[in-house]
Amino acid sequence: MPSFSFIHAADLHLGSPFQGLALKDAAVASVFVEASRKAFSTLVGLAIEKAVDFLLIAGDVYDGDWKDNKIGLFFNREMARLERAGIPVYLLRGNHDAASVITKTITLPANVHEFPTNKPASIKLEALQVALHGQGFAERSANDNLAIGYPAAVSGWFNIGILHTSLTGREPHAPYAPCSVDDLRSRGYDYWALGHVHDYEVVANDPLVIFPGNLQGRNIRERGAKGAVLVTVEEGRISHERLIVDEARFGQIDIAVDPEDDQAAILRRVEQAAQPLADDMAGRMMALRVRLSGITPLQGAIAAYRQQWRDEVEAACHRVHEDIWLEKLELRLEPPVARIVEANGTLDLGQLLAEHVGDADIVAEANRLVGEIAIRLPSGLGASELPLDDTVEMLIEEARQLLLARGQGAG
Repeated sequence: MPSFSFIHAADLHLGSPFQGLALKDAAVASVFVEASRKAFSTLVGLAIEKAVDFLLIAGDVYDGDWKDNKIGLFFNREMARLERAGIPVYLLRGNHDAASVITKTITLPANVHEFPTNKPASIKLEALQVALHGQGFAERSANDNLAIGYPAAVSGWFNIGILHTSLTGREPHAPYAPCSVDDLRSRGYDYWALGHVHDYEVVANDPLVIFPGNLQGRNIRERGAKGAVLVTVEEGRISHERLIVDEARFGQIDIAVDPEDDQAAILRRVEQAAQPLADDMAGRMMALRVRLSGITPLQGAIAAYRQQWRDEVEAACHRVHEDIWLEKLELRLEPPVARIVEANGTLDLGQLLAEHVGDADIVAEANRLVGEIAIRLPSGLGASELPLDDTVEMLIEEARQLLLARGQGAG
């Protein structure tokens, strides 16, 4: 069997909006807006530099239907770069770019080969003795186990299965094309190139089953380094390594505030926690969420003067690295005693809020209202990989922080 190498990528989500990103600096925000395209351009450059034999894309090239042809023209331009370098591309459709979702097209170069959506198919690379097996999504929702219908392995060849799936389930991703590792193993392939899950994961080693994750984080849930996988096969032996290509990065630090901490002490904790992330940025920008939790007499002042504290925390981040920008200041603080005095005694405000703010009916109504707002937004802006429950939980917690502050006489 000849030696060869290929890159396994997935979930490019070209055209995706960046969700929940409220950066005040327009120049910084623009870096994040362009990050998905630049990450893919970087990947194409690495494929050419490393002279790989082919590129696999396991679904979700696009984030949804195009508003115009700009996304298609961009993808065509990158495919043409690979064609000039003699590198073929094999891809399939996922839930975001299913055949029923994408209504616009741009003719792609001849080096791009797409698997059908109505049935699984095999593509044989005779010179390499490699057989590729795959099937794309016809509809956005794929509830059937596609893997069990994949063709049998070609004897004596290196067999690769390509599939957009969440396997038996990966939160927060919808359970599309559900299957087990045993289902994959039953096909007798040497490598499974999966897509749909946005975190890098080596699911199994025999055979090798990998989620490469997406190329570029798009919201606070998609934190850390992002990229693809370079796979090398020599004399039938497989090795793999991550290729990190993200242009900008999301991160989060959790700060445990002590009761005796003053403002300076809290900001020092922020700087200390941000330093390891700064050490790993390698020239990238970072949108950082800072979560403050714990019991502190400053709870009321922090909640009442949230914007001032937000600016102080961002300044602390900039003292660590000039390209760490605050994505959000999240407060999970408690005052030492959450009580307010009534005519007949005292009322435990903390207990009262715990009982009523977490009430199922209140949460359900908040979910309904936020959902109504989301569906009224222009196309794309209301769509999100973030579960709605998370958004509502954060809104309720912010309200709770303000109520606690008012109960303490702050603001």
